[in-house]
Amino acid sequence: MKEALYPAFGVLLVDDEPPWLRSLSMSLEGPGGITNITQLSDSRQVLALLEQQDFGLVLLDLTMPFLSGEELLSKLAEEHPDLSVLVMSGLNQVETAVRCMRLGAFDYLVKTDDEDRIIDAVRRAIRMQELQRENKEMRRRFLNDRLECPQAFAQIVTQNKAMRSIFQYIEAVAKSTQPILITGESGVGKELVARAVHNLSRSDGPLVPVNVAGLDDSVFADTLFGHRKGAFTGADETRSGMVEQAAEGTLFLDEIGDLSLSCQVKLLRLLQEGEFYPLGSDLPKQMKARIVVATHQDLAQKRAAGSFRKDLYYRLRAHHVHIPPLRERKDDIPLLLDHFLEEAARLFDKKVPSYPKELVTLLSTYSFPGNLREMRSMVFDAMSVHNSRMLSMNTFLSAMEEQGERPAPSAAGSGENVFYGCDELPTLGEAVEQLVNEAMRRSEHNQSIASRLLGISQPALSKRLKLLRKE
Repeated sequence: MKEALYPAFGVLLVDDEPPWLRSLSMSLEGPGGITNITQLSDSRQVLALLEQQDFGLVLLDLTMPFLSGEELLSKLAEEHPDLSVLVMSGLNQVETAVRCMRLGAFDYLVKTDDEDRIIDAVRRAIRMQELQRENKEMRRRFLNDRLECPQAFAQIVTQNKAMRSIFQYIEAVAKSTQPILITGESGVGKELVARAVHNLSRSDGPLVPVNVAGLDDSVFADTLFGHRKGAFTGADETRSGMVEQAAEGTLFLDEIGDLSLSCQVKLLRLLQEGEFYPLGSDLPKQMKARIVVATHQDLAQKRAAGSFRKDLYYRLRAHHVHIPPLRERKDDIPLLLDHFLEEAARLFDKKVPSYPKELVTLLSTYSFPGNLREMRSMVFDAMSVHNSRMLSMNTFLSAMEEQGERPAPSAAGSGENVFYGCDELPTLGEAVEQLVNEAMRRSEHNQSIASRLLGISQPALSKRLKLLRKE
């Protein structure tokens, strides 16, 4: 059994011999793990069928009545150049194979070839077709700079351009059969992204999230694959695993970077073979779920250190989505602040408060090591003690100082206390001197402009400058 493939496009088998069609279809669907197959025994109907349905791959018999495979191949290359075509013949003829390849065939197969060779060729063609479609879709979306399904990202509050590009990429690859790896620091919203992927894939099944951090070998196997009654002490009844529960849907494995090497072997086998064995069972079950994984760890670094398998690493990152931390998308802070305030107000049954305009500036100076999760906690903490019209900044300041970050003077307090955080106050004369010098610097030593910045007359500024020079 090969890894199951669920292409978003159809696979069309064309042959004038129905028994061969049935046999080939059974091989592709069974050992091949390939779905979405259509059989057609009349080559004259191929072009009309291609206009009605979305096919990405055609397996074409070379010798057929009415319209031969070679003639049809030529028409397909002209009218459907993006289609992948595999030519199948009962004869192994080099000249014919070369001619077909020149006409645009993806591969030339002989019906007497081993079943595995035929299945591997079809799977390669499917993956190539998926890759071509994804690249074409990404180019179209980035050039048009639009989202086809913005509602899929409704739970992710952002106006950041980098996040928009990520959404466009997710839309392009969401229907792929390959795994998606989501990386990013803790608290950036990786599960929200996984939910968006699931919604865009239009799967019939559910999204099943599993946090695999800390699972040992036996618990991991039982959690994912389930068990039969009597498989081990305490197994009083048969239980389906998360892979089976996610059938026709999405299995989301969070904190994949924490998996032990023995658990990594089990996951790799699941991805490679497309089947699994419940504990205590000798009969395999086929995986029908899409795999999405996430981690806050650097898998490339873990791979180099030998704590993460190379083969699993490359298989998981067929599609890679990296979510930037909040400190790299500070333009989202005002949106997130309003969003979390509304959420907290509903929870505490309070009115949404107004807040000092300096609060956004204050939050923009903070590094947010806990990202969105930390910001949400800060807002909820502030709302829990809020009892006036204006939201206090004290809770935010305290949380920042607990993390060892002292806000910049311009961002703290009410905006009037420019000496916030100073251990020693300057003398009055020193303060006046610094203020005048700063005004002159900003005005490029234009006394008329500097006096307006200071709110005094130009003669008063000239007098003050003379006194400073004397001192």
